[in-house]
Order: sequence, then C-alpha cells, then structure tokens
Amino acid sequence: MSAQPQPSGTDPSGSDYEDLLGQWSDLESALSALLARPRQARDFVAKVRQCDRWLQDLVAHDIDAALYLMFQLAATSTVGYSASHALVCGTLCHILAQELQLPPQERDSLVRAAFTMNVGMTALQDALAVQREPLTAEQQQVVASHPRLGLDMLEDLQVTNDLWLEIVATHHAPSSDAAVPLASLPVRERLTRILSTIDRYAALISPRKSRAGRSATDSVRAIVGQDSDARDEASLMLVRTVGLCPPGTFVRLDNGETAVVLRRSERANFPLVASVLDAKGEPLASPALYHTVRGQPRIQSALARSAVTVELHNRTMVRLGLYAAQRTQTLSR
Repeated sequence: MSAQPQPSGTDPSGSDYEDLLGQWSDLESALSALLARPRQARDFVAKVRQCDRWLQDLVAHDIDAALYLMFQLAATSTVGYSASHALVCGTLCHILAQELQLPPQERDSLVRAAFTMNVGMTALQDALAVQREPLTAEQQQVVASHPRLGLDMLEDLQVTNDLWLEIVATHHAPSSDAAVPLASLPVRERLTRILSTIDRYAALISPRKSRAGRSATDSVRAIVGQDSDARDEASLMLVRTVGLCPPGTFVRLDNGETAVVLRRSERANFPLVASVLDAKGEPLASPALYHTVRGQPRIQSALARSAVTVELHNRTMVRLGLYAAQRTQTLSR
C-alpha cells in the first residue's frame, strides 16, 4: 500500500476523536447548503475554499478515521445524495492528490471541481437518487447538459480559476487512452481522468432507491476492468491507496462473521476489521477485532451497505481502530 496509516499520538478516548464524526457531519451539512443555494452564498468561492480547508484538516488528523467516517456517512447521509457524493469525491481526490504528489494548484483545482462538478443539477441529482422510474426526456436533457450548466453557473459565481472550470466542464467527456500514463497527459486531462474515475467509483458504491449500492470491491472491479493492458492508472492508484475494502465498508469473513473495516494495514487489502455480527447474523455483544494480515480469519467477500442491518456506534469504532493501531505499533518496537 502506498499510503501507510499514520495514527497520531492522540488518546483514542480523547475529545479530538470524540468530535470527529460531528465535524464530518458539519462539513457535509455546510457543503449541502452551499450546493443547494449557491447564488445565496455571500462569497461562493470563499465558502468552497473554506470547505476545502476543513476537509484537509480532517484528513490530516487521521486518514483511516477520515475514510471510515466518510464511507459511513455516505451510507447514512440525511442531507441528500448530491452533497454526500461531492464530499466523497472531494475527499478521495484530496487523498489521491497526496499520493500522486500533485502540485498545490492542481490539487486545489481538482478538489474544488469535485465539490462543484454537479452544481448545475443539484436538485435533480437529489431527486434521481430517490426516483424509481426511468428518467424523463427533460431529466435526461438536464443530466446531459449539466457540465455546461455547471460551468456557466460557476462563472456567474465569480469562479476565475480556469483549471477548476475546465475540469467541471469536461468531467464527463470521453477520456483519453487509459493506457497513457497520467504524467504524460496535459494537466487538464490528467485531473479530469482522476475525477472521472473517482466520480464513477463513488456513484457505484452509493445506494439509491432504484438500486442498492455495490460493494466497494465490485465497484473497483467495475472501474478497473479485467483487461490488464487497458487498466487506468487512476483506478489502480485508487485501489492501492484506499484498498479493495476501505475503512468504513463491510466484509464477510471466512468464519461466517460480518465485520466493518476499521483501518488499512501495512499490506494492501489485509485491513484491521471488527466483527459486529456472528455467523448466524446476530449482533455481537462487543466487536471482535481481527488483524487479517496475521492470517485467520480472512476476508471472504465485500458486502454492500444495504446487506448489513446493524447500526454502528461510529465514535466507538474509530477509537477502537486507533487503539488497536497504536497498540500494534507499540508491540512492534
């Protein structure tokens, strides 16, 4: 794995971790209000930058906790699909930008484009997430034209960053040859490919009324593809960075238990997990921690959120994961 978990020295029972979930929820709410009523924002560009700085601070605190809370929040969000999707995409773009060591100006344009790429159809995107019927002709027209609508709206809102605007305008344009390395592409094409990859991944894992979300593993396979010669570097980097089963997603273990992934480990796709349901599907009195990198039990399959009915106490899970990671570090010294 290219991004190693770096738990801070914060006491896992301390107030910093106790408040993380609240901070993520507040960020999602702020982004929701901004995207739902962009023209009512006193200074739209400044508000987007503020959300971006907020995101950076939360991820810097602990990447694994950030991934856990982001994926859990996306599955249970109450603010609407559009804002939840924007937050997932912005967070993953930020994390991938770090992995790819993008220059600050590229990283800023990418994340802010991720936040605002669907601003031209926020209300429709929320409506479609709960609509079971096929899209009407009018809805199809709005969906097809939303990159251009978003560009026009952002220009009206005084966005002057050309790269930000170009990424929004082209985030659904046909991509270049997937075999071409990202570093060989012009800046706009490189960032658009990264955002397009993350956009598709986030859309696949998110549940809607018309369909259940896919598991994280199925979503990765759908965007990476089976042809090794045509695999997109952005997709592979996403897998290497967050894992086939990222923190915050659910898995079935080969002992029959259902677990939630808490943290990545030093080996890709062998995360720290906490069982929450026994082999009969009954809730466990307390979570059972397993370091899958050590052997048994192993992950048998990823699960979509819709397949798991248990309600988690996410603050407890975050602290549990951090405690286990810190204990592992201490024992390995």
